[in-house]
Amino acid sequence: MIQYKPVTGEFDLTGKTAVITGGAGAIGGETAKMYARKGVNLVLVDVKDDVADVAAEFEKEFGVKAIGVKADLRKEEDAQNVVDKALEAFGEIHILTNIAGRVDLENAEDIDMKLVEDQMNVNALGAFRLTQKVGQVMIRQGKGGKIVCVTSQAGFIAIDKHVGYTMSKAAMIGMIKVLALEWAEFGINVNGVAPTVVRTYMGDRAWKGEVKERMIQAIPANRFAEADEIAAAILFLTCDESNMITGENLVVDGGFTIQ
Repeated sequence: MIQYKPVTGEFDLTGKTAVITGGAGAIGGETAKMYARKGVNLVLVDVKDDVADVAAEFEKEFGVKAIGVKADLRKEEDAQNVVDKALEAFGEIHILTNIAGRVDLENAEDIDMKLVEDQMNVNALGAFRLTQKVGQVMIRQGKGGKIVCVTSQAGFIAIDKHVGYTMSKAAMIGMIKVLALEWAEFGINVNGVAPTVVRTYMGDRAWKGEVKERMIQAIPANRFAEADEIAAAILFLTCDESNMITGENLVVDGGFTIQ
């Protein structure tokens, strides 16, 4: 059962421990900043070599406890190592945010199958591999938990050249629904945040020139999203104020998909 807690509007997360994949990236970094301001212990997970240095900077700037774990979540042993390191450092895991991802754009008739498989492995299977392990920990702890996955508007609408990405994000959205259904009895909320194009390295690489301008014109807000706007949605879905929300995919797209 997901317990009712009186809504205070304080969004208090003091003393919680959060595992953040893509923690050395733009959205992951902004999410970590918001958690750090709330007194959350940070476990930053990334394939980048400097993830431990990024964690050290968070400790220095915000006065929180943070560790960085380099991991390729396509590998079983790396996913297990993330959980082991988190429990070794902090004893429990209360929050998981699946932010790490990749995109490779190409026409469906031309895309190399290896690129499709890579996107499925990172965005869907890799995310589930770690989520399953963290979910097992949360169930054993018996204190509930919050899991948020960054999906995409491409997971439920068609966007040109996004076939592999759409397949992977649609799979993630399906995963969210099943886990929310099965894990509610353990007090675990599972939700998604579906951004439009976000001004990150990955977003800038995928959207350039005339294609970028056309996309912006198609968004009623008339701009792309910023990383901290996505982090704010993630923050909300990991606080007690959102306890009655589970199995949902919160769309943060400036109105793009209302048309």
